Amino acid sequence: MAVTKQNILNRFYMVSGMMLVFVFAIVFKLTQIQWLEGTKYREEAFENTIKQFDIPANRGNVYTADGSLLATSVPKYDIRMDVVTVPNKIFNRDVSKLALAMSDMFGKPRQYYVDYFKNARHQNNKYLFIARDLSYSEYEQIKQFPILKLGAYKGGLIVNQRTVRGHPLGKIAVRTIGYDDDHGTAGLEGSFSNYLIGKQGTHLKQKIAKGQWKPLNDENQIDPEDGLDVITTLDLNIQDIAHHALLEQLELFEAEHGSVVVMEVKTGQVKAISNLARTSKGTYFEKRNYAVYESHEPGSTFKLMGMLVALEDKVIDTSTIIDTEKGVISFYGEKIRDSHKGGYGKISASRVFELSSNVGMAKIVNENYKNNPQKFVDRLEAMNVGKKVGLPIKGEGAPKIPNPKNTKEWNGLSLPWMAWGYGVKLTPVQTLTFYNAVANDGKMVKPQFVKEIRKQDKVIQEFESKVIIDKICSQTTINKLKVLMENVVKRGTASNIYTPYFAMAGKTGTCQTDYWKGGETEYVSSFVGYFPADNPKYSCIVVIHKPNKKLGYYGADVAAPAFKKIAQKIYTDTPIRNELKVFANADEILEKQLTNSSKKVAANYESIPNVKKMTGMDAIALLENLGLDVTFEGSGRVAFQSIKPGESLKKYKSIYLKLL
Repeated sequence: MAVTKQNILNRFYMVSGMMLVFVFAIVFKLTQIQWLEGTKYREEAFENTIKQFDIPANRGNVYTADGSLLATSVPKYDIRMDVVTVPNKIFNRDVSKLALAMSDMFGKPRQYYVDYFKNARHQNNKYLFIARDLSYSEYEQIKQFPILKLGAYKGGLIVNQRTVRGHPLGKIAVRTIGYDDDHGTAGLEGSFSNYLIGKQGTHLKQKIAKGQWKPLNDENQIDPEDGLDVITTLDLNIQDIAHHALLEQLELFEAEHGSVVVMEVKTGQVKAISNLARTSKGTYFEKRNYAVYESHEPGSTFKLMGMLVALEDKVIDTSTIIDTEKGVISFYGEKIRDSHKGGYGKISASRVFELSSNVGMAKIVNENYKNNPQKFVDRLEAMNVGKKVGLPIKGEGAPKIPNPKNTKEWNGLSLPWMAWGYGVKLTPVQTLTFYNAVANDGKMVKPQFVKEIRKQDKVIQEFESKVIIDKICSQTTINKLKVLMENVVKRGTASNIYTPYFAMAGKTGTCQTDYWKGGETEYVSSFVGYFPADNPKYSCIVVIHKPNKKLGYYGADVAAPAFKKIAQKIYTDTPIRNELKVFANADEILEKQLTNSSKKVAANYESIPNVKKMTGMDAIALLENLGLDVTFEGSGRVAFQSIKPGESLKKYKSIYLKLL
């Protein structure tokens, strides 16, 4: 009996000891987990259920020089609801009110939303969809709805904010503005992204059912810092003028694509840039930044470069007589022809330029440089012709000037062909930069697209005009070239755009394109110059590719009229009386014309005119001349007018226009 009792005690002690060891093991493990490895497991648990998410900063805005908004980050809000977290009393009391508010905002029946919320609560839905892509004002409105106005904890409100890039003025200069997103980088948005991007913030979110995450609270760990604003050199008024002048010519001649650039002569600030391409439906949109990237043979606009070299080297003067023969000349079996059948005979070098004689220019260059073509090419390169101008926008096209040093690209045709703009390649901006230098008395300035960087009203960085070459040639040569270009408009190939009210100067260009491919001949029509000719304020280039040949293809007919429209409207809308005394008489004449025009308009209209499809600028001017107070929204052409055409003028004092 004693043995049995002892055995029982031994077993008890053994079991107790084992249990004690087990308890000590558990306590040790708990201690280890809690104190020694606690941090590790807490971090793992935190990472699995709570995660830090980045909050993208709002990109800075892009503005025109006059303060109009070109690109901005627009906040968009997605709203969801944790219906489980709402107390029963509040849910039962206010769900019908919430459903009514949803019905008023989104249009579906109240009962639909009552059932929607009740079913979600029954299914323990912690991430119920409410609305997507709300604007800020819509977001503020929905935040005040019953239940949701109680916030994240009692009302179950879940808000996800994101930003999208918006262009308030539509497609104006959209290719130049560019982008910086999953499509890559382009334009000013890409080049100045370091300024625009800002600093992202952080926000904690908690993992809920079905792998979804909701914000842990209403506060950010780190608030995002908005990017800086980029102030461009673009002028909205000049941009609108240039855009519509180009569009009208493209539509009129059914051209494939075209570009226009307007630049301030002294500073190089680009005031307007438009690039339009034709769609299969015959409409036009900004497809590529042709002005910046598209290198092409310039044709006769290159004759200014050849004429400058010849005058500067004094191998000719403007009075030198050139025999253009019968308008045809051969080089190694290849013929150069003048557009004027029969030629011009013996004419001065100045008339060669004014009439754009291909034969004359080929003779001037070839006869004076055939024994030393390197001298001609070196002079061009010294003036930056054939080199990139170093634009801040990515994708500047590579220029091409054949060089005798490269035997693979140089032959007997290279020099005479170069004289009239073939065998060379330049982008529109590169060509304009050279012409602008002539207008600027020989100082070549770099085209400038950005004026300054701002943080709200504070200027962070200012961009000054940069000089590429202080003087491309002597002032004597510059003065002669200015006379030649003014005479092109007065009595040369662009006499069709001459006006006695203000002087313009420039050069026409007509060039065959893709001729080496064979097939049907296509053309590039261009005009480049500056205005006013007496004291240049702006330079401008218009390039139009592949117009319908049946309608016209010469630079004088296709491109030059767009240049004239731009010059006239800029001069009319931004007069420079304080700067130019020589314009006093022209201003008086112009003012009288405008006054008389206004009176005639008022006299001819007794009813509201139909201004649909008119450019906004023209429509507003017409309606204001009729005595109406005009308000408008958007830019481009008139798509809607608040008063029907034909209504009596006497009945109305104001009118609203919508432009698209």
